[in-house]
Amino acid sequence: MATNHTVEGNAPEDPEDLLPDESVLTLDEYLAMHAAVGHRTRYEILYRLVHGGDMSPKELETAIDIDDSTLHYHLNELVDVGLVEKRQRTDRGQDGLYTYYRATVFGAVTLTSGVDELIRGEREFEAMYDNSAEA
Repeated sequence: MATNHTVEGNAPEDPEDLLPDESVLTLDEYLAMHAAVGHRTRYEILYRLVHGGDMSPKELETAIDIDDSTLHYHLNELVDVGLVEKRQRTDRGQDGLYTYYRATVFGAVTLTSGVDELIRGEREFEAMYDNSAEA
């Protein structure tokens, strides 16, 4: 149950209150996205899709050096939480459909404003920890 109370600073007492009134996702859906990208293989898949663009399963297999069934398991996890979408198209001169994956907006933001930013900020965080030890 959401409340309107705040704790330290401007943070609401109940994390549900962080969501906009017309949020397209629930708090549990946001948390599922972060949990999904917390697995090394899924992080690597999302990283390649965000920074390298759309990729076919074969391209991902080669780039990550992973077997087909393991790749598809992790791709399905990323698709299920909305970080990646599966697309199909017919290319000229090709029979059948060509399947590829691409990061969604949520995938790009979760990666670049989440894990990637945390990694890039390591020096800053290290200095913060050093300062807190002196207190």
